[in-house]
Amino acid sequence: MRYLFRPPAGDAAGLLALPWEQPLEEWDPSLLLEVPQRGISRHVVRFVASDGAVYALKEISEALARREYSLLTGFEEDGLPSVSVLGLCVDRPGGQQAILVTRYLEYSMSYRYLFSSPRLEHSVERLLDPLVELLVRLHLAGIYWGDCSLSNTLFRLDAGNLAAYLVDAETAERHPSLSTARREYDVDLAAEKVAGELMDLSAGGLLPAGIDPIEVAEALPARYADLWDEVTHEDVFRLDEQRYRVAERLRRLNDLGFDVGEVELVTSPDGARLRVDIRVAEPGQHRRELFRLTGLEVQEGQARRLLNDLRSFRAYLEQRDGRPVAETTAGHHWLNEVYRPVVDAIPPDPTGRRAPAEIFHEVLEHRWLESERAGRDIGTTAAVRSYLETVDGDGTETVRGELLDDPDGGVAGE
Repeated sequence: MRYLFRPPAGDAAGLLALPWEQPLEEWDPSLLLEVPQRGISRHVVRFVASDGAVYALKEISEALARREYSLLTGFEEDGLPSVSVLGLCVDRPGGQQAILVTRYLEYSMSYRYLFSSPRLEHSVERLLDPLVELLVRLHLAGIYWGDCSLSNTLFRLDAGNLAAYLVDAETAERHPSLSTARREYDVDLAAEKVAGELMDLSAGGLLPAGIDPIEVAEALPARYADLWDEVTHEDVFRLDEQRYRVAERLRRLNDLGFDVGEVELVTSPDGARLRVDIRVAEPGQHRRELFRLTGLEVQEGQARRLLNDLRSFRAYLEQRDGRPVAETTAGHHWLNEVYRPVVDAIPPDPTGRRAPAEIFHEVLEHRWLESERAGRDIGTTAAVRSYLETVDGDGTETVRGELLDDPDGGVAGE
């Protein structure tokens, strides 16, 4: 047998003792990990844990395994939303298929898990929008998926919204760019597959009443076309509108979750034309900023929300002390006086679907709602107490209790 692992190869050390010579279906259950949030696969897939990390092992032909290994490696290097590949095991005894090893996407959920869990309320639109955004990102990078579906996608909560990640790249192709016809064909395939998956949910009684699977799936191409046009069209405007129209376009793209690379502005006596080069990488401005100030590694939407709270806390410190406070100093105090106490006070999520940063975001949202009801800022201390009383372990609100007065006052960040 031969093993091929990507750097850092040390991550694979604990996996080498597994019985790779045996078919995955025959592995001892004691070696495997049950992942209830997993999706459906047409191949044999098993999960294992090693050194605190979880890995997915998929049995496929060597040619497909090597191809998917190469594609996923490139996707990760380019920052595209996809699972991270670790390595391959080939030349297994008896002509067995190869095994592709990927890192399990933490806090992720399959579409079936989202609809089958009685406590998770996610509309079809909340799934289709991130799926369409994922497809647009791939197409901007010149990637033809060929198998876009809910089954081949994992979803992860990011500040209350869902972000989509590619899981299966067996049929994917990468080109310098994609023609309109190629993109539209990929979208049509996606709509067809989504229709079948929603019909399957409906047959199992998992789809909300009143949802027509065919009608929803047929709306997917229009959703895609709208987003594609939004991120790729050229703006034309008068010269005296130039400054604010450019800023407006860039802000709109950032709000949609896209980074902007090169901006080309061509002016003439008749007006100006704006062309924006969209970066295909997963946006990371807020993630990098939060990491620089606090050392926390979170998702982009979560980082944006946490940075807002950090900045409010910094303003409070400056007002309290009557002098400017450096952002790095504020970040240190916020991490130790606000973020960590809140996260430590909340029991770990038993479902494994919410990261600590997502729980902190939920506490901030809960604080805002309760402050609205109370007609004053109740502060984070009272918000945490109320959250623990009124929110189940999986983030679902239950019976609402009385608000507790915050002895620390209603200061931002406290």
